[in-house]
Amino acid sequence: MKNKRKQGGFSLIQVIVALAVVAILAGIALPSFKEAARKAKRAEGRSALYQLMLQEERFYSQRNKYIAFTSGSSGEEEKRFRWFSGNSPESSAYEIKAEACAGETISDCVRLVATPGTGRVDANFKDPECGEFTLASTGEKGANKAECWR
Repeated sequence: MKNKRKQGGFSLIQVIVALAVVAILAGIALPSFKEAARKAKRAEGRSALYQLMLQEERFYSQRNKYIAFTSGSSGEEEKRFRWFSGNSPESSAYEIKAEACAGETISDCVRLVATPGTGRVDANFKDPECGEFTLASTGEKGANKAECWR
C-alpha cells in the first residue's frame, strides 16, 4: 500500500495570477510615486530660493548691495550662501546661483536661479515640465509654467 500525502503549496497558475496582480498594481502606483517625488523636489527648490532671498535681503540691509554667487564661488562672503537646495549637494535636486537681474547691476537687483539635476547635485533628477525656477528681489518668479510655483 502506498502512502498518499497531500502536498501543500501553490500551483503555477496561482503564482502567475498573483504576479500579474502585483505587476498591475506596481504599474499604477509607480507613476504616482514618481510624480509625488518630483513635486517634493520642486518644493525643496522653491523653499531654498525663498531662504536664500531672505539671506540676500539681510546682506543688502547690512551692505546696501546684493551679492552674486555660484557653486564655484571662492570669496569669503559668497561662500556664506548655500548653492544647493537640500541638506547636501549629493542629495539636492537643484543647483542655485545668484546673478544680477537683466539690465540691472547686482547692487540694485539680484535674481536667484535654481537649475535641476546638474553635475554638482543629483544629476538623475530631471524636471522638463517646470525646468529652472527663478526668484528676483523684485518679487518676480519664473518657471516653464506659472503653476509650478504653486
